[in-house]
Amino acid sequence: MSTENEGNAVPPAPSAPPVPMASPTASPQGPAPAGNAPTAPLPPVPQEAPAAPTASAAPEHGPAPDGSWPPPPPVTPAYGDGGAGGPGTGWGASYQQPAPKPRGGRGGLVAAVLVAALVAGGLGGGLGYTLAKDQDDRGSTTVSASDSATQVKRAPGTIANVAAKALPSTVTIEAESDNGEGGTGTGFVFDTQGHIVTNNHVVADAVDGGKLSATFPNGKKYDAEVVGHAQGYDVAVIKLKNAPSDLKPLALGDSDKVAVGDETIAIGAPFGLSNTVTTGIISAKNRPVASSDGSSASKASYMSALQTDASINPGNSGGPLLDASGAVIGINSAIQSSGSGGFGTGQSGSIGLGFAIPINQAKYVAQQLIKTGKPVYAKIGASVSLEDSTDGAQITDQGTEGSAAVEAGGPADRAGLKPGDVITKLDDHVIDSGPTLIGEIWTHKPGDKVTITYKRGGQEHTVELTLGSREGDN
Repeated sequence: MSTENEGNAVPPAPSAPPVPMASPTASPQGPAPAGNAPTAPLPPVPQEAPAAPTASAAPEHGPAPDGSWPPPPPVTPAYGDGGAGGPGTGWGASYQQPAPKPRGGRGGLVAAVLVAALVAGGLGGGLGYTLAKDQDDRGSTTVSASDSATQVKRAPGTIANVAAKALPSTVTIEAESDNGEGGTGTGFVFDTQGHIVTNNHVVADAVDGGKLSATFPNGKKYDAEVVGHAQGYDVAVIKLKNAPSDLKPLALGDSDKVAVGDETIAIGAPFGLSNTVTTGIISAKNRPVASSDGSSASKASYMSALQTDASINPGNSGGPLLDASGAVIGINSAIQSSGSGGFGTGQSGSIGLGFAIPINQAKYVAQQLIKTGKPVYAKIGASVSLEDSTDGAQITDQGTEGSAAVEAGGPADRAGLKPGDVITKLDDHVIDSGPTLIGEIWTHKPGDKVTITYKRGGQEHTVELTLGSREGDN
C-alpha cells in the first residue's frame, strides 16, 4: 500500500471513527466565542438584591487513503473548535450564558466559570460567617483537626502520587497562526533538551510563522518552536526557547505490553482547564481510528489506538496517557463524539470513548522528527480503497491521477500482489478496511518483515514482504 496516492473520502474507520480533540480556537486570554458554551451553561450569577421599588419608580425588566498520501478529507465528524461550541443546547439546560466582557479568545469561557465561582464563594463565605457568629453568641465552639490527621501519606502507586510526579512535566500549549486563529492543547517533556511531544493538530496553526508557547503548572511560560510534525501520525515535537535546566522527562512505558483493564491516568487541559487529571482503564487495544480536523483541505491521520474510558475532552489533545506506575503509554489524540456534527456544530463531550497513539509508535516518530525534522512512514507500495468495508482492504484498480495502483518494484509488487486483491490480515491482526490496514502498517518501521494474508478469486493466499519507506507528509 502506498501512502502517496489519493482516493475516495475517508470513511468512518471502520465504524464511526472518533473526532480528534481539537484545541479550542483561540488563545485562553481571548474573548468568549459566539454560540453556546461547550459545557453545560452556567446559572445566573447571584446578584445583590435590588432595593424595593417606590411608588414613583417602576421596576425595570431586562431582555430575557486509498492507502494514499496525502489522504483525502474524511467524511467523519470534524475536530471541534473545542471551546466554541455550536448551536446545540447544553445537556438539557436552556439558560443562555451571557457573554463575559471581552478579554480575547476562548479564555472568556474559563473566565466566566472562575468569576461565577468567586462570586458564589463570596456569598457563601458571608453566609457562613453570619451563621457562625450567631452560633458563637449561643456559646458554640469550633474544633480543628489535629496535625497528624491532616498529614495524609499516599503510597507510590496511588493516583495522587502518580499525578504529583507527572504534572510538573506536563505543559499547556497555546498555538496561534499569523492571522490570529489558534487554540489550546497539551504536551509533555520528552527530554532534558527542552523537547515537548504533542499532537500535530495542536500545533498546526503555528507551523507557518505562528506563535507557540508552553506553560508549566507552576505558571512559568516559555516561547517554543515546532521542530517537526507528522500529520499522518498526528504527532509533533516542539522545543522550548531558553528551556530550564531542571526539566524532568516523563518515563516512557511499553504500549505493546498494555492489557485491557489496566488502569489509566490522563493529564490535559480540557476546555482550557489546565492540569486536569482523569482516570479510567484500557478499554481496548489496536482500535483502528481515522481522524481529521474536518476542513476541506484536511488530510486524515490514522492510528491503531489504545482505547480508554478516562474522561478526555477537547484540550486534552497531546497530553500523556499514563499507566498505574506513571509511565507514558500513549498520547491522547481523539474521542468519539455523540454529537452529530462534532464539537463545532453541536454540544459534545466525553462519553468514555477516548483514543491514544501508542507510545511505542509515538516515541519512534518523535525521535525521527528530532533527528531530521521529517516523519518517516512504512509502506507496502499499493493503493487501497478507503470505502467503508468489513471484508478487508482492497487494492484499487488505479492510483491517483492515473498512476499504477501497485508501485512497480515496490514491496507489494515484489510479493506478487495485484489490483483487486483483498488484504484480510497483517501478521495476526484482522484487516477489515483500508484505514485499518494503514494504521497497522504505520505501527511498524521501514524494513520490518510482515506477513500479508489476501484473497484473490475466492482463494486465500499468504505472502511475506519487507516494508518500504517514505519520508515526509507530502
